[in-house]
Amino acid sequence: MVVDWALTAVFAALALPCVLRLVRLDYVRLGHGVRHGDLAELLLVVAMVAMFSPVGGPIPAAGWQAVLVLTAAWFAVAWWRGGGCAHHALSAAAMLYMVTAMPHGGMVHGPWLTMSTMDSRLALPLVAVAAAGYFVLDAARTGVLAVRGSAGTAAGPGQASRAVCRAVMGAGMGYMLLASAL
Repeated sequence: MVVDWALTAVFAALALPCVLRLVRLDYVRLGHGVRHGDLAELLLVVAMVAMFSPVGGPIPAAGWQAVLVLTAAWFAVAWWRGGGCAHHALSAAAMLYMVTAMPHGGMVHGPWLTMSTMDSRLALPLVAVAAAGYFVLDAARTGVLAVRGSAGTAAGPGQASRAVCRAVMGAGMGYMLLASAL
């Protein structure tokens, strides 16, 4: 339970840099793709808080499924057209998988999204392990780039913050996927 609350606090703290990046007015120069990425990052951080929190979240699992389907579709289409980030599409799809593959038999918490007290594993655990591998590798790569400082030099302001958020989110996704699949 202590780990769940600690991870809830970590992901809640990640919401602050996401919001701070969104209220900046430099998106005219950076482009709509960066703004959409920052908005997706905030949405995924909030979803992680709801999943890790031992008390669940104020949005039922079906609501998260709808939001995550739309987010995954938006970024998949943007990626297909050559202007989007496939990572955000994969992140939303992995979170959609987690919400959908959660056992819903007992419904101990009603319709609320709570993975921290889940007593059985996700359906199709091989999918979870494969996705966890991607997120752990991406988190390690992004973390190394952030530490080296190369993430903040090329793409402008806020890029180091984006890299740190991506690394922490990837590590958290990998942990959650592995913990719920094994």
